[in-house]
Amino acid sequence: MILLKVMAWMMVTEDGTCITVGLMINRGDLSWPVGLVCCYVGIVFGDFLLWAFGAFVARRMLDRPWMQRRLPPEKLDKYAVWFEKRGWAAVIAARFMPGTRFPVYVAAGMLGRRAWQFLVWASIAAIFWTPLLVGLAAIFGEPIRKPMEEYLGSGWLALLAAALVIWLTIRLISNLVTERGRARLIARTSKIWRWEFWPPWLAYLPLVPYVGYLALRYRGIMTPTVTDPGIEPYGGIVGESKIEILNKLPSEYVLAARLIPQGDIDERLKCFDDILAREAWDYPLIIKPDFGCRGASVRLVRDRGQARQSLTVDVPMMVQVFHPGPGELGVFYYRMPEEENGHILGITEKLFPEVVGDGLSSIEQLIYRHPRLRMQADTFLERLGADRAEHVLKTGERLPLVMAGNHCQGTLFHDGARFVTPEFTAKIDEIAKAFEGFYFGRFDLRFSDEDAVKAGREFAILELNGLSSESTNIYDPRWSILRSYGLLMKQWRIMFAIGAQNLRRGHKKAPMRDVWRHIRAHRKRWNVPALAD
Repeated sequence: MILLKVMAWMMVTEDGTCITVGLMINRGDLSWPVGLVCCYVGIVFGDFLLWAFGAFVARRMLDRPWMQRRLPPEKLDKYAVWFEKRGWAAVIAARFMPGTRFPVYVAAGMLGRRAWQFLVWASIAAIFWTPLLVGLAAIFGEPIRKPMEEYLGSGWLALLAAALVIWLTIRLISNLVTERGRARLIARTSKIWRWEFWPPWLAYLPLVPYVGYLALRYRGIMTPTVTDPGIEPYGGIVGESKIEILNKLPSEYVLAARLIPQGDIDERLKCFDDILAREAWDYPLIIKPDFGCRGASVRLVRDRGQARQSLTVDVPMMVQVFHPGPGELGVFYYRMPEEENGHILGITEKLFPEVVGDGLSSIEQLIYRHPRLRMQADTFLERLGADRAEHVLKTGERLPLVMAGNHCQGTLFHDGARFVTPEFTAKIDEIAKAFEGFYFGRFDLRFSDEDAVKAGREFAILELNGLSSESTNIYDPRWSILRSYGLLMKQWRIMFAIGAQNLRRGHKKAPMRDVWRHIRAHRKRWNVPALAD
């Protein structure tokens, strides 16, 4: 009887039922084995009903003309092949991501062909989820249950669960009835297994134990602060001046840049005019903050009016000669202080996305229809502005969406291993060794001729990043997550090892309190508003 009741309530709210069962275990009204088994069976049964809904109800909608226009059979076949190979990851991940189970499990029914495969995936996910949720409610339910029952009565949980279900249902329906909503729902669900779009704190969380091990092995967590003693402050952990770093590199390989300090907008604009007159520079030019801020407010300016708008951002800015490219690379370099020659750890080829007009759709619609661009639609649309996002491009007209080569700004990163040649490696090593005190970091450079770059010629360095940089080919969507984490761990190991060698050479680590104060001070000025390109 208890099993039937639990399964019935599971149709209303799975998580609410599990919490309720946990509280019953906490009160002694139900035993652990009975509670866990009932919840587990109810969860698996409910998951299978969602799959069945997709297989026998939603799938029939695919035959309707209005649906076939949006999801043609050839596209569905492509999605079905993908789901056969990787659907297990989506099903398991959705179990731990509230709000994603309904669309993922229904989609599994629409695209899947084997019910037993889904049952296996759902059962494995439930094995981990059920004891976690029920156990937490049973162990920590007492201090929560008593005050809630005192003020709200014993039916509070059912009311809250019902409100939650209603809210989630409204949100789901509101997304499904619009093209934009469906695209956003697909994008959010896809981020579960597309780790390149995870927030930084989540992406780096699995690395924490390994960093702890490195700290023990290499004389402390502050050892990396002497990895690049030539970059101030603290090897470039945050807040380093881009222009000061560029000035320490051989000028013939660097795109010329000049600093515009903070101050009154008219004074800054006069400084800008003086630079153009003195250097005989012409438009277009690049204006960007002088400190690292993940590509925010990096802008290509084509006239004085755009320059004035860019200089309203009240932080030190730099104006730099524009290199048309079209190619851009991120070259991660390192050299052990006790070695004669350095190495290239990885090269990233940066691909700048664009939309192509069809004469009918707005730029916003084109973004949301693209399977990758919709993953970062908010970033693109904020930069474009509401009016420009509604603009309809002519048939065949192309609009670049990204100018700065940053992943968080929408640039696609691919592994550029084909650029690693002995000639190019030797040239990067020569440039890096000319910078006294630099051993570890990433060069961002532009080029026009791929063959010339491979020969170590005809490229220009945009900037050099130190301690906080990454070998960004880890974000190549074609790479597995294990391969990416393998390279990331190698990068951190090299960083600590270089720092340890510099300690033996007489450099002093920075105190943790000083580094923390510097990071906090930097955060106060880091919130630089993005400007539309």
